[in-house]
Amino acid sequence: MIELDGLTKCFGNKVAVDRLSCQVRPGMVTGFLGPNGAGKSTTMRMMLDLDNPTSGSVRIDGKHYRDLEEPLKYIGALLDAKSMHGGRSAYNNLLCLAQSNRIPESRVAEVLDTVGLTAVAKKKSKGFSLGMGQRLGIAAALLGDPQVLLFDEPVNGLDPEGIHWIRNLMKSLAAEGRTIFVSSHLMSEMALTADHLIVIGQGRLLADTSMADFIHQNSRSYVRLRSPQQERLRDVLHEAGLIVIETGSGTLEIDGATTEALGELAAQHRIVLHELSAQRASLEEAFMQMTADSVEYHAHSDHAAAPPPAGPQWGEHWNQRTGDNAGKEV
Repeated sequence: MIELDGLTKCFGNKVAVDRLSCQVRPGMVTGFLGPNGAGKSTTMRMMLDLDNPTSGSVRIDGKHYRDLEEPLKYIGALLDAKSMHGGRSAYNNLLCLAQSNRIPESRVAEVLDTVGLTAVAKKKSKGFSLGMGQRLGIAAALLGDPQVLLFDEPVNGLDPEGIHWIRNLMKSLAAEGRTIFVSSHLMSEMALTADHLIVIGQGRLLADTSMADFIHQNSRSYVRLRSPQQERLRDVLHEAGLIVIETGSGTLEIDGATTEALGELAAQHRIVLHELSAQRASLEEAFMQMTADSVEYHAHSDHAAAPPPAGPQWGEHWNQRTGDNAGKEV
């Protein structure tokens, strides 16, 4: 289990993480969401003592990371796959980590096989593609067979087969009772992977809830109906006390009713239906609704298509346009 208690991090006058308190529990995949600049990366770095909190604390199974002997046996992390030594082979990169934590050398071959890199084990990692580097970083996280695993954008650079593989890997690790904490901007993938969500915005906790509850509480679900007898259908729905929204595209949207109830109502009045479908909001829609007031960096479509001005003044113009907003997520 990972426990955050009043975790705060300031960079000068900038509050990156603001009194964040939550628990990441074992036995499930917990997704960590937030807009750019929300403080996700800083939070994960503080979990690993790569950044010191301004105040508050993080404990992993009741201990600070700095107090863990042979930490790779307690917690594995993928924060930056490029952190591997490019001049070393995949095997030797992992061997160095194993030796520093008194992990048997046999474990190196095991994790290379797990991530599918056995065939390139002796090749230098600087020649790896983005996806191969990501697999090597995942192998490093798994090396100590830890009970706690952190993954920051784990599907970055992976092909569809690789995405399917890492999704199932995280689920299987959670099913073994491990604590899995994963940050990603890919909402569609997070919706397929995470059981629980922790959402932050501007460094503050916005939600700590199950995936299903998060979507239900932050978005709209409805039933869509389409019929060649639309006017009669609309009248029947009104008579039943239902609120009908006409979309203008030949369909009707009904809140607060099930497909079963609406189908039976149409059948009772001998109304033909060409469509009767439940429309459930996506995680992306719920996330956008929840974090609408917490987005720090906004793109503006009126500038997006504008070509750069010709001539040497472009560099000066760019600096004026971007100013201090060219920073990256903290």
